[in-house]
Amino acid sequence: MDRRKSLKALALGTLGGVALLDGCKPGETTKEGVSKIVADGFTLDRQPEEVAQYDKAVSTTFFTPHEMATITILADIIIPKDEVSGSATDAKVPEFIEFIVKDMPENQTPMRGGLRWLDIYASKKNDKSFKDSSREQQIAIVDEIAYPLKAKKELAQGVAFFTLIRNLTVTGFYTTKMGYDDLGYVGNRPNQWNGVPDDVLKQYGLEYSEKENKECVKYS
Repeated sequence: MDRRKSLKALALGTLGGVALLDGCKPGETTKEGVSKIVADGFTLDRQPEEVAQYDKAVSTTFFTPHEMATITILADIIIPKDEVSGSATDAKVPEFIEFIVKDMPENQTPMRGGLRWLDIYASKKNDKSFKDSSREQQIAIVDEIAYPLKAKKELAQGVAFFTLIRNLTVTGFYTTKMGYDDLGYVGNRPNQWNGVPDDVLKQYGLEYSEKENKECVKYS
């Protein structure tokens, strides 16, 4: 199973009904005084303090341009573009990660420290930062830290960092429309039921009465 198929299997097992609030526009207020956020054509009710927290998160920048460039490379290594959908960057995963570390500050030190570790390790191996290393060199480093059970003990910090950014990347990608489409996820849909199948009825010696067959709706 390749890396992308593994991520799909993980997402299918954990996918919830979370929508990525990209491009939200706060400002409206209901009669009850509850503020509203409008995102991608639908409206979500939010308490004023929630809107304030969102406004604070999107009004500042945490990662440096160099860090964002590194995150972008890593995200697209984790979920590259294929024949089904775009890459993590196409789904705006780097922007999602930037928002998350501001909304959940406990991720800031592990992310910044991990990015710093990655550059130091790349410099020791390649005499240049991870971002400026060749694609082959970048993949070689990722392969060293992407598999916790196989990684060397001295790379434990890198393994922990890659696990974090992989989790954030998968979460960001598979909570967008592109991610849903990639999985073939359609959500809850109304269905049509024609009753218990004939073979099951026969197995238990049962059958529908003539009245039931006449009065019950049958779908073709």
